[in-house]
Amino acid sequence: MRNRWITLEGAVNVRDLGGLPTDGGGVTRFGRVLRSDNLQDLTEADVSLLAGELGIGHVLDLRTEAEVQREGPGPLTLAGVAHHHLSLFSAEDDPKEVDVDAVLPWQKRDARRAEGDRSLASYQGYLRDRADSVLAALRVMAHEEGGSIVHCAAGKDRTGVISALALSAAGVRREAVVADYALTAERLDAILDRLMASATYRQSLSGRPRETYMPSTDVMVRFLDGLDASFGGPLGWLDAHGWTRDDTGALRARLVG
Repeated sequence: MRNRWITLEGAVNVRDLGGLPTDGGGVTRFGRVLRSDNLQDLTEADVSLLAGELGIGHVLDLRTEAEVQREGPGPLTLAGVAHHHLSLFSAEDDPKEVDVDAVLPWQKRDARRAEGDRSLASYQGYLRDRADSVLAALRVMAHEEGGSIVHCAAGKDRTGVISALALSAAGVRREAVVADYALTAERLDAILDRLMASATYRQSLSGRPRETYMPSTDVMVRFLDGLDASFGGPLGWLDAHGWTRDDTGALRARLVG
């Protein structure tokens, strides 16, 4: 099995969404969509690898306006890679300052408790408040030339939701979608070390137990189960918000071999 992790100097949670099994017996293609934590610290070698060797042509930036203003769009834009700013917070709720509690939702130690589960509520909020950004991100993946890299700050929550929806729409098996989400746990310490080194996130992160940021398979399962119950699945949610059969066909043609 080809290694999905991509080693960079300036980001630590970067992996390819290739190699995942679909319900139809296929597998997702490598080099079509990457997911990542913040790209602000990419080195020249990182940019050369992503924009050159890997053919990344689009950055799908899910951060808030405040995060982009504080940190910038990142070095990939200097290499001619298109930058798509697609915040998952509504204009009214997009914080004017970086609200770490909002952009890095933590969860209770018992993630099975639906009541008060911040992560699940945040994921549902992304879909409720910014369906336009969700569809725009998936349409770049489906229709634009070149590969895409989708990212937020940690590459876990906002990126996790967009990745799960894209994979689900492409027909990836549910257990593989959930497993991809959980894979961020392997890089959690390195992710939090990066965020703690940034003045944008450091103060709010200080003193909070690291395990409260651990990706829980139960959270993603309940998120997807909720879409099953309300819309017949993730693709049903997309269809209800303007996604078309042509969009699905294009996404599957791009992502699935």
